[in-house]
Amino acid sequence: MAEVATSATSEQLLVVVDPVARRSDGESVRIAKDVLGAGAGMKLCLPDGPEEFARALARRGSRRPVVVGDDRALIRAVALLHRHRELAGCALSVVPVGGALSLARSLGVPTGTVAAARAVLDGVERRMDLMVDDSDGVVLGALRIPPLRPAPAGTVPEGPPDGDAVPGHPWLRTCQSLVRTLVPAGRPSRVTAAPEPGPSRLRVEVDGETLVDLDQPVEAVSVAPVAAGVASVEVRPVSVGAEASPLLAEGRTVTVSGAHFRYRADTVVSGPVRTRTWVVREGAWGLTVPAGSEPTGS
Repeated sequence: MAEVATSATSEQLLVVVDPVARRSDGESVRIAKDVLGAGAGMKLCLPDGPEEFARALARRGSRRPVVVGDDRALIRAVALLHRHRELAGCALSVVPVGGALSLARSLGVPTGTVAAARAVLDGVERRMDLMVDDSDGVVLGALRIPPLRPAPAGTVPEGPPDGDAVPGHPWLRTCQSLVRTLVPAGRPSRVTAAPEPGPSRLRVEVDGETLVDLDQPVEAVSVAPVAAGVASVEVRPVSVGAEASPLLAEGRTVTVSGAHFRYRADTVVSGPVRTRTWVVREGAWGLTVPAGSEPTGS
């Protein structure tokens, strides 16, 4: 992991550049470093992987952490700080660089490199709610059951960066890499997406009250924080003939149980699990955003 210190000013930043951002858009990374370095004292860290990324955050001292990377890098940073119970006293900043930027955008962060870097220097801290599950996982935006439908048959699903598991198939990323090395250039890979999941039978409880039970098949469940300490829950029952109206509720605690299911939280697909509980923690983490900006929802 490379580290470079710049001249000190009253503001001290720890700038951690995600390796995927360096590989995918080195020019935007350079611009971010130039803008941040011109406006504040900066220690630059260039981790080669998730372990070095974690060590850089852990050794930040009194410096304010700035992540240069995509949505997954932001989620990784929040998860690490939550795991060490350091979110309450740490305002996180992000300069979005990479392909997946919808979460950062929904949270009010500019996706333009210069604007985002200037927001790091001149912005304000906004405290945001966080959904935490019973395995200590975190959700910054929204979650959905089942995950979004896979790619069309005959294509290779786009996998997460850093070798994370491909949604629904923890082993598929490795297989794809192997196939790419064996198949001649120009010949399409034969690794295909899994069939689209059918209706699920799930029990969804909101603050201890059952919203839908196992006797009602459902097409989708979505959960997202909408107000201080409150999540909005929408369950779409399977329609027979006329379209069924969605079931809606709001609460602080959401439990889903039943047959094994997978869920997409922000950009990450997890599972299968038989039960999972999410609790909304009000104002659990802070993010630097431009003054006057508003989150758009995810």
